This record gives sequence, structure tokens and C-alpha cells, in this order.
Amino acid sequence: MKATSKVLATLFLLLTIVFVGAAQNPIIQTKYTADPAPMVYNDTVFLYTTHDEDDATGFKMLNWLLYTSTDMVNWTDHGIVASLKNFSWARQDNGAWAPQCVERNGKFYLYCPMHGNGIGVLVSDSPYGPFKDPLGKRLINDDHIWNDIDPTVLIDDDGQAYLYWGNPDLYYVKLNKDMISYSGEIVKVASKPQNYQEGPWVWKRNGHYYLAYASTCCPEAIGYAMSDSPTGPWEYKGMIMDVTPKSRGNHPGIIDYKGNSYCFGLNYDLLKQTTQKHFERRSVSVDQMTYNDDGTIQKLPYWSATGPQRLGTVNPYRRVEAGTIAWSHGLKTRQNSKVGVYVTDVDNGDYIKVQGVDFQKGAKSFEASVASASAGGKIEIRIDSETGTLLGVCPVKNTDGWQKWSLQSCKVKRVKGVHDLFFVFKGAPGDLFNFDWWEFKAR
Repeated sequence: MKATSKVLATLFLLLTIVFVGAAQNPIIQTKYTADPAPMVYNDTVFLYTTHDEDDATGFKMLNWLLYTSTDMVNWTDHGIVASLKNFSWARQDNGAWAPQCVERNGKFYLYCPMHGNGIGVLVSDSPYGPFKDPLGKRLINDDHIWNDIDPTVLIDDDGQAYLYWGNPDLYYVKLNKDMISYSGEIVKVASKPQNYQEGPWVWKRNGHYYLAYASTCCPEAIGYAMSDSPTGPWEYKGMIMDVTPKSRGNHPGIIDYKGNSYCFGLNYDLLKQTTQKHFERRSVSVDQMTYNDDGTIQKLPYWSATGPQRLGTVNPYRRVEAGTIAWSHGLKTRQNSKVGVYVTDVDNGDYIKVQGVDFQKGAKSFEASVASASAGGKIEIRIDSETGTLLGVCPVKNTDGWQKWSLQSCKVKRVKGVHDLFFVFKGAPGDLFNFDWWEFKAR
């Protein structure tokens, strides 16, 4: 059964809809996420995040999550990609802070800070993992271990890789080609940019080196500096996002993707749907970012309600994970070794929105993989809004267990073209069913 907080969330959601419409930021609603670290690989955005636990008051962070997108609006949940358990030498009770993943020579390196335990590195043959600790010890060996958070990596055009990190000071070191060791001394940046606090993110674009960061706390905004060299000096250029009382913390992650530039960050907007009391339960947002002709960056206002424009469509005639979501209400995701990530905590009135589904000439039927130990419920299949045109209703029957998965289906009305798709869940009070994946059939 859901807690009273779900009722409060519904009230806040209704108020949000009245004032700003169907919001798409924060981009993840099924978990509290923070510290976004986007990576573009094989035409896909891989978004690694930290994870604030649902009961966190201060920072309570045990694992790192992964989401992917090819259109910047629908994000597929891949669950926990790594955790403190990957590091046998680190304390296991807390401290899985802001990571970054980079690819080099077909391998993927996930740099993970553990607050008070330094920075470790994990390696995988796939961006999805599994990741393994190749060192069995921390990567950075120094005497300021509590400052060693928020690693970011730049691989320059000449092949030299640099690791940057730090709060409140900024450090860097040259990584070796193996990406799991370094040469030379750890350098403390003597003149860090104006209002630098933490969360550095370094990248290169059109010959310019950029350093974005969370500005002096609190609240934190996003500042940035530029340089002609990967080692500085860094010239402060201004703010990508100004300080605002709407939020407390921030942490930039910046990429170019399909001809556009994007800035990811965080806020507390999801938490504020249930309470105005401050807890460390954060949410990732993203908006398109614009460069000026001289390479400087145009300032963003606070995160938009609608987020960036959609860059593609979803093919409904293949298996789509239920955790592929543009917007949702009232739901959670969990994972296990049998089915991976699935949608759970499904109650009457909850829904999933998938943006830009291309029905082409039209579907004839719908099927879904579901599991239920209750009386079940039904999935209303609608387009364009949660109260939009009803295409069909898929009944979900009791399957004799929350992990007893069954394929259940229904006929649907033919609809053509591209539409936003809504799954609206109906049933008696209480948990209705779990939802793993869905697919439409054209024949």
C-alpha cells in the first residue's frame, strides 16, 4: 500500500498541471536522482546518476544508476549499474557520490568517489556493465581524501587524459593510457575560477577548453570558465545558471548530441511535490544550451517545465521496456536478476507517458508482460493525454505472484501517425500489478 505521501504527491501534481502543464522536468520521476553524468556513445545518451534513497534526510547514497535515451525525452531505466559493493576496500554504509563514465579503446571507465574514501575506478567492456574494480584500492593517493569528490575526465585530441576533481579545492592529474593509473604529481589549481565550489565538468569544443562547476554553496548555481589549455589558467566567464531560491544544490553535466548542446543539472522539484521540508532527495533535469559565436555560453533560466525538444520517435512494434518513460505519476521501478528493471507500486490513477510514438499505419492489438498477486486491474491505453482518446483496455488478471510474469493482451482501435502514448492504470485500492514491457502488433 502507498503511504500518505502519495496522496500529497497527487495534490501537488494537480497544482503543477494547472500552472505549468504536463511537465517533463525532472526527467526521472520513479527515483530520486542526482549528479548527472551524460556520455554519448553509439548514437545514444548514457546518463549515469547518483541515487538518493527514498528515506534520505541528509546524503544517503549507496549505488549508481543508469538511464539511456535516443531522443532526449524518453529515458529507459537500466537500474543499478554499480554500487559501493563493487569496492571491497570502501565503507559500505554511505557515500556513493558523483561519478563519470568515459569510453576509451572499447572499454568503459567509471570513476566513482566515495565520500571519505577517495576516488575509485571501475572498468567494463560495456557501458551497461558489469563493472569491476581493477585496482582493489583507491585510484587517487593523497592526504586530502575528504576533498576527493566529483571526478571528471577529459581525453584531449593528442590522447592525453586528465582527471579533475575536488571540493572546495580543484585538483587535476594526468592519467596514463590504461586510464586506471596516473603519472606525475597531483596538481592543486592555484587560481580556481570565481565562486568554484565543487562538481567540476571539463570538456573541449571548437578548440576551447571548458570547466563548468557548482558555484559557492548554498544555494549552488552553475558557473563556468574557459582556457586555451587543459591545465589552465581558467578564466571565469560567468554563470550558465544563476543562484535561485528554488533549489539548493547543483551539479553540471554537459554534452553535444545530434547537433544540439545540453546542460544537465539537479534540483529538488520532485521532493517539493510531497513536502516543502528540505531533505537530500534530488532530481535530475536537462535543457538545451546555446553557445555564442565566441564560444561563450548563453545563460539558462531555471530548468524549464517542458525540457528539451524531442529528437526522434518510438517504435511501438518492438518490445519496449515499461521503464521507458517521458513522464510518470505515482510509480517506482525495481529490478531483479530474472527480468531486470520493471515498474511497480502501481495504483489506481497512476500513469506512464511515452512521447512521440509512431503508430505508422496503425496497430491492431497490444500486449504486456505483467505480474500480480492481487485482484489485478487494467491498463487504459490512451493517446495525447491521460484523458485522451481511448485505444483499448488491457485487463490484468491475478498471476499468482508479484514475480509470476504473464503475457496479457487486448485489441486496440487503429490510430495512425505520431502521438504521445499514455498507460493509465485502473483498479481497486492497493497495489495492482507489476509491469515489465509492452508491444503493439500491426497484424
